[in-house]
Amino acid sequence: MGAAGAPRREIRAHLTATTPPLAGLAPGERLQPLISQARLQARVSELAQEIDAIYAGRPLHLLAVLKGAFVFAADLMRQITGPTTIDFVSAASYGTGMRSSGNVALAGLDRLDIVGRDVLVVEDILDTGRTAALLIPALRERAPASVALLPLLRKPAAIGLDLPVPIVGFDIDDEFVVGYGMDYSERCRHLPCIYRLSLGN
Repeated sequence: MGAAGAPRREIRAHLTATTPPLAGLAPGERLQPLISQARLQARVSELAQEIDAIYAGRPLHLLAVLKGAFVFAADLMRQITGPTTIDFVSAASYGTGMRSSGNVALAGLDRLDIVGRDVLVVEDILDTGRTAALLIPALRERAPASVALLPLLRKPAAIGLDLPVPIVGFDIDDEFVVGYGMDYSERCRHLPCIYRLSLGN
């Protein structure tokens, strides 16, 4: 069993080390590492500490924006030490392309019960701000104690927007990224790091 199992273990180790960055790519698609898994986890831990300081033990309700923020939200919630609950809404604006369509569809707001609660919206990317510009007022209509927005990534166009953003994970250039829950045509969400995705021959 030991001798026979060793080659299989070596193959599995090789696949674990080499497959994730390539899985799901089509011809002409290229990935370049942007933020490593270690750097992501270190920053999530720092963000959780900042959140603990801001809310000072008050119960916090996370609102993760699907689908891109689900991995970030799960990691973040495990690091926050104060009392925390979570809910989900969905937003879509990219369709199957690499540029936002400009039309944002929100779903899941009707079932939220956030009256009197401190709400922290967890987003994957703050880009044009269109999603947040629709979502934040809609949440405020439901009479929470407070509403703030935490994007893992923020692009240059979003800097200076009139939005309640007390902290940000990373500021990045205006480029299309995948991994850590973020996708291109529903692919690459499973990657443990964040990559730049480029298309070409």
